[in-house]
Formats: sequence, structure tokens, C-alpha cells
Amino acid sequence: MSSPTAKIELETIPRGRVYKAVAEQLEKQILACLKPGDTLPSERTLVQLLGVSRSSVREAVHTLELMGLLEVRQGVGTLVRDPADGSPIEPVASALQEKRHYIGELLEVRKMIEPAVARIAARHITPDQIVKMENIIQRHEEKLQRNHTAVEEDTSFHYAIAAAADNTVVLKLVDVLMDLLRETREKTLQVEGRSAKSLAGHRRVLEALKAGDAEGAGEAMLTHIAEIEDIVLNQLQKGWRLPNGPAICR
Repeated sequence: MSSPTAKIELETIPRGRVYKAVAEQLEKQILACLKPGDTLPSERTLVQLLGVSRSSVREAVHTLELMGLLEVRQGVGTLVRDPADGSPIEPVASALQEKRHYIGELLEVRKMIEPAVARIAARHITPDQIVKMENIIQRHEEKLQRNHTAVEEDTSFHYAIAAAADNTVVLKLVDVLMDLLRETREKTLQVEGRSAKSLAGHRRVLEALKAGDAEGAGEAMLTHIAEIEDIVLNQLQKGWRLPNGPAICR
């Protein structure tokens, strides 16, 4: 006999740190008005209610599962757990280890996808799209000069390349990757020299795109992502503090 599906009140999530906002809403509902054994609405329903991507919902549910608040059962659904069954603190160490491994895998996926996207974009890019990318890079440079982070510009540049590839599936893939790595990118853009390195990488990619050099654009993008990957994994190895959480460390 399946558990009753819980009725909960949710608000549409604004863009930016999406999965965290989803997790926070779900956590509040779980603690305030759900009981152990209740089943959350389906993934599709949550996507519609919250106005977010499936990946954001999955990441939020995974986060709450690691905290011990939810349990995903094959063929049943996502169930609310009894907090008395185990302390939410217990899974933290393994969750942080998994996060590091997870980020490494996402960066590998970026290296598979984004150079190919850049090559496609070089064959389809329009003058207006080039101007848009130049404006993004200019804003990035202005923020860098003021010692401000440029998360929005960093994200916008990669979206612009995906848009130039003129493929809706490619655009969605990049959207998912940016969502999943947003927190990591926000933190590493605060690392000294990281934003300048990112800006230099974007400039190399744009020069190849302007020249219609597909192979050059792919190589420039691969180099750019590899450079950023080195910074991200180095910071993870050293151990940085996550928002409202302990340091990631060995």
C-alpha cells in the first residue's frame, strides 16, 4: 500500500542558486507540516510548482536525502523520514566527499560538451551575437577593475555561446551544467586571479569565434575549462568553507 502524497504550499523559485532555494523550501515544508511516511509530489509536479529545472529538483532532493530528511524508494517515491531515525549530522562527512567527486565529474562533462558547443557556435555565430559577447566581456573587465566578482558575466558568456550554436538541446545542457556548478563557480570566482584567468579564457574563445575558427574555438574552450578545473580542484583539496557549513577537506 503506497503512502499518501503530501499537499504542500510552494513558491516559484527565482533564478540563481536554484537547487539551494528548492531545498530550503522543501525542508521548511517537511519540518512544518509533513510527517514521516508522507510522499513528496512527483518530480514533474515539483518542477511545475516551482518553475525550475528537473536537475534543480533532483539536486535539492539529493541534498535533503543526505541530511536524513528524505528517502527515495524505487517504485514508491520520495518519502519523508523520521528525524528520530538518525541525526542529520551523520551523513555530512560522506556528503562532502561525494560533493567533491560530483564536482569533478561535472567538470569532466563540461570538457566533453562545451568545446564541441564552441565549435558549432563558430559555424553559426552572427554579428549581433559577437557584439553581445563583446559587451559581456567588457562588463566582466569593468567588474574585475572594481574588484567585484563577475558570476553573472561568466555565466552569460557561456550561455551566449550555447545560444550561438543554435540548438535548443545544447542550450538546455549548458543551462543544467551552469545550475549544478553555480555555487562552485561563485566561490572560485572569489579566489585571487581566478576571475582574470576566466576573462582571458573568454577572450581567446571569442577571438576564435570572430574568426569563424571552429577548431580554434574548441581548443580555446577546452583550455579555459581545464584552467578553471585546476583552480576548483585545488581549492577543494585545500578545503574551503561552504555557505553555512563545514570546510571541504581530506
